[in-house]
Amino acid sequence: MNPAIALPEAPTHRRWRGRLQLILILAIVIGPMLLASAMYQWRFWVPETRNYHGVLIGTGQKLADLGVVGGEAERWQLLVTAPQTCDLDCKQLVFLARQIHIGLNREVSRAGHALAVSQPLEADYDAQLRREFPQLGRYGLEPAAYEQLVDPAQGPQLWIVDPHGNLVLRYDGTSKGKAILDDLRHLLKISQIG
Repeated sequence: MNPAIALPEAPTHRRWRGRLQLILILAIVIGPMLLASAMYQWRFWVPETRNYHGVLIGTGQKLADLGVVGGEAERWQLLVTAPQTCDLDCKQLVFLARQIHIGLNREVSRAGHALAVSQPLEADYDAQLRREFPQLGRYGLEPAAYEQLVDPAQGPQLWIVDPHGNLVLRYDGTSKGKAILDDLRHLLKISQIG
């Protein structure tokens, strides 16, 4: 018969060393998550810079909330809205939206451009659009709904709309085409939709 062999107990310093290693491993794994949660909750160490040029619409508003009638986004869209008549600023934004669309090169099939107006277009401009901008989408615009989101005194606006119809970014008539194109390219690059 073999007598039961009693194993010697581990020295105390070995046990504390093992516990310290466990605590360090947990701190390395859980620490960054706790820090990130605290940064989000209390808004510290959050960078003030941004890498987009327009006004970010982060409230989940859709085309219908903007007052666009008949606008269904199946792909990314550059939408020009004119709360009054389509004046010179509106016409420049329509041209800019088309140029940005063309500037997408390989990604051109993932986006489109459109115009939403609350009043009928002038006959000669309407004919020009049909002739020179055949792919331009055309929608109606309800002024009452539009005025709840945007002050009509700001004039025509250019919007980037995602394929689900969510408003993403807004630009006024003074925005540069290169900045808008950069923003749209960035969105297309990181997007898995459209």
